[in-house]
Amino acid sequence: MKYKLFFLLFIFISVHSYAQQVGCACCSPEHQQFDFWIGDWEVFNTEGDKIGENLVKKLEDNCIINENWIGEKGGSGKSYNYYDPTDKTWNQLWISNTGNILKLKGKAKINSMILKSEPTQGEKGTYYNQITWIKNADGTVTQNWEIYDLQGKFLDNSFQGIYRRKK
Repeated sequence: MKYKLFFLLFIFISVHSYAQQVGCACCSPEHQQFDFWIGDWEVFNTEGDKIGENLVKKLEDNCIINENWIGEKGGSGKSYNYYDPTDKTWNQLWISNTGNILKLKGKAKINSMILKSEPTQGEKGTYYNQITWIKNADGTVTQNWEIYDLQGKFLDNSFQGIYRRKK
């Protein structure tokens, strides 16, 4: 009888553990590295002027972080962000209402996320985009979109926004 009880307990624990793993395929610590960006935000430039709003939420049982940007001047866009366990990277696909598409790949660091594009040919030569999100101590998030040449020399700052949670 003792062995039957032990066996049943072992089966119950095994099935329960398996069900938890299957029930949430995207609940690993790696899948949560970008959660600091989730929220309903007002976005301001460095001078304190509001430049847009951004609703960032999880979709598909926590497997996608979805960005919904609306700029104060009418621009808008969406991004889909996901962690890829096969290569241990974060990936973003951004598409704007003007047809601009940006594909980024990178990794999380402590309180930040750094994603880069593949090299792109432009008017001033070949460059890549790098976007960094930083979780600040006061609960805000800073986003920096920078342009670099292939040697890593800084060329331009395309965007800097400070995200503040809506009240």
